[in-house]
Amino acid sequence: MIHIANPIYDIVFKYLMEDERIVKTLLSALLKKEVVEAEVRKHEYTNGRRDKISMFRIDFGAKVKEADGSTHLVLIELQKTWLETETLRFRQYLGAQYADPENMQKDNNPMGYGIPMVTVYLLGHKVGDIEEPVLYVSHKSYDYDGKEVTKGLPDPFVESLVHDSIIVQIPRLHGNVNNRLEEVLSVFDQTRKDRHNRQVMNIDESEYDGDEEMMHIIHRLLAAAADAKLRQDMNVEDEYFLAIENRDTAIMQRDKRIKEQDELLEEQGQKLEEQGQKLEEQGQKLEEQGQKLEEQGNIILSSAKMMKANGMSVSEICSITQLSKEEVERL
Repeated sequence: MIHIANPIYDIVFKYLMEDERIVKTLLSALLKKEVVEAEVRKHEYTNGRRDKISMFRIDFGAKVKEADGSTHLVLIELQKTWLETETLRFRQYLGAQYADPENMQKDNNPMGYGIPMVTVYLLGHKVGDIEEPVLYVSHKSYDYDGKEVTKGLPDPFVESLVHDSIIVQIPRLHGNVNNRLEEVLSVFDQTRKDRHNRQVMNIDESEYDGDEEMMHIIHRLLAAAADAKLRQDMNVEDEYFLAIENRDTAIMQRDKRIKEQDELLEEQGQKLEEQGQKLEEQGQKLEEQGQKLEEQGNIILSSAKMMKANGMSVSEICSITQLSKEEVERL
């Protein structure tokens, strides 16, 4: 068992991708085609750290060999991120690549066709309920009736306007190695992370016996683990993300308290509304009772008037109607 640097760290990933042999191994596994050459392009390393996200980008020009022996250039936009981010960040960067004149084919290109592009996303988080660790999203062409169109494709005009994507969910690797890509990605599998130091991965070197390309990757990461400058940069990344986690935890706790207060206020509001409705109902009942009492009083007064008109004595009227002597005399 050996201890290698964890390539989920930006600084270690950059160190890994500075080796062209490793780049070709990774891209060949991702594309499922042999990458003959891989050149890092202008503005290759972009380490954007802002607000909630660290997004590491590398642009490659890769010469890919097809089954018939022909080769062609493919633009690879590789983006790695630790944390969840809005897709807008990916779209903005992608839009910039489509608009960059440097990404147009140079030779025999009077129509101004773009270089075919593949986007690769190495994500340190899960995407919804998708369980597959690696997701290939490929574009196809259809006619009006939904039948796939294959004649004349691929076409440089179409390839200039659309692209394929490969999405890798690092948390879903879980030690599964069923193909070449999963074998290459196994060095990113965070289940191999050391329990006491997440900067280190515990790797059984014997798993890669006889695989020169994987051993080259392992030895590169082994060298990274022994590099004092890289270890210091990893500490800086840890401090950065710890600050983000602490801030996000504080925000989550604040939002939870606000939500609880809102729910309490809503509950109190509902109770007040119910009490208001009850008071309104009671008021209506009292008003109805008042109207009934007023009607009953008018009936009694009318009856007393009739009794008095018929010559009945005041005392008798008072006895029958329960009116006072003064009320009867005022009639």
